[in-house]
Amino acid sequence: MTDLPDWMLPIRDGARSITGEDITKFLPPEDAGARPGAVLMLFGEGEHGPDLLLTERAHDMRSHPGQVSFPGGSVDPTDASPIAAALREAQEEVGLDPAWVDVLATLPELWLPPSNFAVTPVLGWWRENGPVGVVDPAEVHAVYRTPIAELLDPANRVTVRHPNGYSSPGFLMSDGDREVLLWGFTAGLITKLFDYVGLTRPWDDSVTRELPGYMLGVRQDETH
Repeated sequence: MTDLPDWMLPIRDGARSITGEDITKFLPPEDAGARPGAVLMLFGEGEHGPDLLLTERAHDMRSHPGQVSFPGGSVDPTDASPIAAALREAQEEVGLDPAWVDVLATLPELWLPPSNFAVTPVLGWWRENGPVGVVDPAEVHAVYRTPIAELLDPANRVTVRHPNGYSSPGFLMSDGDREVLLWGFTAGLITKLFDYVGLTRPWDDSVTRELPGYMLGVRQDETH
């Protein structure tokens, strides 16, 4: 396994020690019959320094259009583990070669009540940089290697409000001249991990953004 840079060590150690209760109140009940899923939280060092791999879902999808998220999806019967599922999904979605990735930890299984998914976040280190991009435009609108400094900048931190009244921490990302909003499950997980390892800088949670219209193509119960 490749030696990690110093900045990555607290993230790795935090992912190994954080509990489900540190992240969310939504943990899978024993009788939920939840579907297993997995996502890949892949950190690396790109041309703009330390970064995190994120995808933006196609804007015309029926479920969560335009949502920024980690690569991932359901754990298939042919997957040996959530780790295998997260790596497979990343390969299918963005063309990531699993051979480039060192898996460092799995975080606690988290529950998404609206879809009844029990999701295992898999923490990875991008040992060897390689090309990634949109494999299927019907599913993925864009792929980002988002600088950690951009995510931690207080100027990019907002509280996002859904029309149903739900609100959650969010991040503003840039894609050329277009503002991209990261919120929901993915933003919550990033927020809690960064809080836990002491990376978060003070930010003004009174600064709000309404959920943009393209994310409301089909109204979803965003209770997670």
